[in-house]
Amino acid sequence: MGIGDYAASSAIMKRLGLDYDTAAKINPRLIYCSISAFGQTGPRASQGAFDVTMQAIAGIMSVTGHEGGEPVKCGVPIADFATGLYAAYNISTALLAARETGQGCHIDASMLGCSLGIAALQTSEYFANGKAPKKLGSAHPRNAPYQAFRAQDGFFVIAAGNDRLWEMVCDVTNLPELKSDPRFTTTTDRAKNQEALKELLEEKFAADTAETWLTRFSNAGVPSAPINDYGAALADPQVDAMGWIETISLPSGREIKTFGPPVAMSGQDFRIRRGPPALNGDRDALLHEIETQRSQQLAPQSS
Repeated sequence: MGIGDYAASSAIMKRLGLDYDTAAKINPRLIYCSISAFGQTGPRASQGAFDVTMQAIAGIMSVTGHEGGEPVKCGVPIADFATGLYAAYNISTALLAARETGQGCHIDASMLGCSLGIAALQTSEYFANGKAPKKLGSAHPRNAPYQAFRAQDGFFVIAAGNDRLWEMVCDVTNLPELKSDPRFTTTTDRAKNQEALKELLEEKFAADTAETWLTRFSNAGVPSAPINDYGAALADPQVDAMGWIETISLPSGREIKTFGPPVAMSGQDFRIRRGPPALNGDRDALLHEIETQRSQQLAPQSS
């Protein structure tokens, strides 16, 4: 979804008579969504972007990685996908409104706005104290212990986001004295002193494997997880139980696996019905459908 040349694409749409103002005159119920780098107005409206440049300008890279390290982007193209998801949600809402009112709208979904929109934790922190959030690695600015920890053979993650879970961590690690340590009394205290807390916990974690600690924390009810690569993530039994991996056929006839719709809805079958078309494989059918709909809209209504 990287928007490499928004200005050119916008001009082309207008030249072809496919811009919103022109199209809405033909069909006032039209829902028209423009996805761009910076939005339809403002000093950057004509500029393009790709996911990595957006992660940079939107602040995402400033909180990704470890303090003092070189700039690192999130490995998943979150600016691209967040913008697409925001656009889809707004299109769905606008469709419902159009059915009731007969009036469509022009949706302006920008990568910059959506990237800032998903950063509520960081923007709220900045608005609260006027200080730009820093890189924390896997740690959290307001919770602890809530990050990756080193065990005997590698890393694992625990997330004790409240006092009850914190007490469970103390019990599992056999460190009951930490419950009364004034540095760790409240969530705020633990977040403030999380480096010291990490050192104390990792001294314990070094005695056993990550899998052993994960079993103990899971049995106690403390949210915890291994740090999977994508092979391990896709092989998790929960993925299979949810039926998320499907097999599709490519135009070449080759069959491959892909990740299907991740959300289920009662009464609906969201399984993938067919694979991707060959180049221009759907062109004629789509153009015919568009022309048919346009002819129906322009045809005089019988009295």
